[in-house]
Amino acid sequence: MTGRVTIKDVAREAGVSYQTVSKVLNHQAKVKPETERSIRQAIERLGYTPHQAASSLRSRRARLIGYSGPPWPLNQANPILDEFLQSMLHAAEAAGYYLLCFPHHSGERQVDPYRRLVDSNRVDGFVLSGVEYDDPRLRYLLDKDFPFVAFGRSNLDMKFSFVDVDGESGMRSVVEHLLSLGRRRIAALAWPETSRVGKDRMSGYRHALQAAGIEVNTEWIARGEGNQAYGRQATQAWLALPGERRPDAVVAFNDAMAVGAMQAIQEAGLRVGVDVAVTGFDDLPMTQFLSPPLTTVHLPVAEIGRQVTEILVGILEGKITKLRHELITPQLVVRHSSTG
Repeated sequence: MTGRVTIKDVAREAGVSYQTVSKVLNHQAKVKPETERSIRQAIERLGYTPHQAASSLRSRRARLIGYSGPPWPLNQANPILDEFLQSMLHAAEAAGYYLLCFPHHSGERQVDPYRRLVDSNRVDGFVLSGVEYDDPRLRYLLDKDFPFVAFGRSNLDMKFSFVDVDGESGMRSVVEHLLSLGRRRIAALAWPETSRVGKDRMSGYRHALQAAGIEVNTEWIARGEGNQAYGRQATQAWLALPGERRPDAVVAFNDAMAVGAMQAIQEAGLRVGVDVAVTGFDDLPMTQFLSPPLTTVHLPVAEIGRQVTEILVGILEGKITKLRHELITPQLVVRHSSTG
């Protein structure tokens, strides 16, 4: 065997679960004598030594949970991140833990701070957000057998605990709402195809149209940066189309692009919600104060922050021994931007 021997290697060798190995090493569970003997023999054969940073094998904890999320422009407020962090802070403190926030890096460099924190025993576990496909942070922490919980899903072959929003369901409810109002030419302000979250929301958009017998028109799908400027630019291009080629509704994959779409519609002398319906996704606090107020999808961010923290604490305390997969259905909030 090459590389560092992990608790999972011991479990395979002994023919038991890695949770059983962990509990035996921490004297947290009584098992049959032959089971414990098998585990001890496997440890000796493999030359396993406990990783002192792995929370399930430590006698002392740092009482710190590491967190790093995707970067956000310094000159822009991010109320969703603020709410997420606040809920995590309160949930962690209630359990006797604290958050250690650190910078987020791109590409392979994003693993570096995780590696330093694991090697220096500074944290007991991590909460990850901004999870994408082939996320190197997930690969690293899974290889290290280090505790973490993610806000978001990734590749099917990666097995880990997560809490996520059912973006497909949320976007499907948006499109079904517009269809119920008689809208048929529904355009989508989407994210790049590499976006995992964007893929889920696009799936909801496509499935809702197909279920209604409406062919998806690729001319009405625009992919780009999820900001107000892009939403305005893409909507301007659609409004320049003649007659039946012009959309009568725009679904945006986030509220920022929806605001840009509303701006373009109003600049063209059209009425948002009457001539062209607009919807967003996220339910930022300011959306209810727009003119007209924005129909959007509410994300229970505080609940997500609480859940990821409590699940991680449960893992660290040995109270949760199986993978947890929590998929939360977001709620459509109907306002005048879609109904006129």
